[in-house]
Amino acid sequence: MPNIKSAKKRMRSSVKKTDVNTLVTSSMKTAIKKFERAVKEGNKEEASNNLNVAIQKIDKAMSTGLVHKNKAARLKSRLTKMKNTME
Repeated sequence: MPNIKSAKKRMRSSVKKTDVNTLVTSSMKTAIKKFERAVKEGNKEEASNNLNVAIQKIDKAMSTGLVHKNKAARLKSRLTKMKNTME
């Protein structure tokens, strides 16, 4: 446990930031899984809606620095490829 006032504050703020970062990352992963499930079922309309949501979540994670821009581009490319092969 820290003794210095600023260190105590850093500990509190890091807990808050960790919670937010976890929320953004997990929502991104959930959106990707929903899209993949829709593709597996063969539901084109649901897949295209879930693709848009997944791309938005990936961009949000990238803009906050949770995901590197190259990883975000790779994820979006793979998901778009999956949708295009569906048709």
